[in-house]
Amino acid sequence: MILSLILTYGLAILLCFHAVRSGQATFWLWILLAFPGIGPLAYIAIVLAPELMGGSTARRLGAQAKRTLDPTKDYREARFAAEDSPTVGNRMRLAQAAFDLQRYEEAEQLFAEAAQGIHEEDPALLMGRAQALVELGRDEEALAVLHKLGETGEKGRTAQAALAMGRAYQGLGRYAEADTAYEWAAPRFAGLEAIARYAAFLAETGRLEEAREAMADIERRADRAKVHFRKEAKYWRDFAAAAVNRAA
Repeated sequence: MILSLILTYGLAILLCFHAVRSGQATFWLWILLAFPGIGPLAYIAIVLAPELMGGSTARRLGAQAKRTLDPTKDYREARFAAEDSPTVGNRMRLAQAAFDLQRYEEAEQLFAEAAQGIHEEDPALLMGRAQALVELGRDEEALAVLHKLGETGEKGRTAQAALAMGRAYQGLGRYAEADTAYEWAAPRFAGLEAIARYAAFLAETGRLEEAREAMADIERRADRAKVHFRKEAKYWRDFAAAAVNRAA
């Protein structure tokens, strides 16, 4: 028992030294000392493993874990950078961080403020603002921004833009136009969001057989998803299934 405690706290203290020397966030010290059992395991998985293993997968998993523990970290860092140097790039980064935290009103305002002057037709800024407007239910405004985005050329005619357009048309009850946009986006969009939203749209507009066909495609693609995409795949599979079940 005593030996076990010595080993447990000894490992925690050693990792505290590593955290201090490597410049880790101070909350790690609290986690390691307050939870000497699970704290070191979390530190090893999130901090040490990516350092030792290297590679993009390890770094991505480490970044995801850090966001889970401290979800506002990216936002705080982006705000500091934008205040210190209010470049368009820094303001875009802050807008995206706000969007990721579902602070859609703030994100929309930040994207709009950044899209001024020579950056008025920047596709990334227009896309970000349009997505925020869709999330806010301001569909007419979103469509105006998306049409402007489409006029910028190929960079503005993406599956992401088509998905946002489908959602905006659906929100306005313009179902024929929504169907065209969703149908174009679904096979071209990376991930399952577009096809899941299309399946839900089909179910909600009474096209249940087509919705079930889309659902079968989602099931196939979700089963083939790589490990680090499975949580997202499950979310969109459940999203579509709920809509199909409601309509059945």
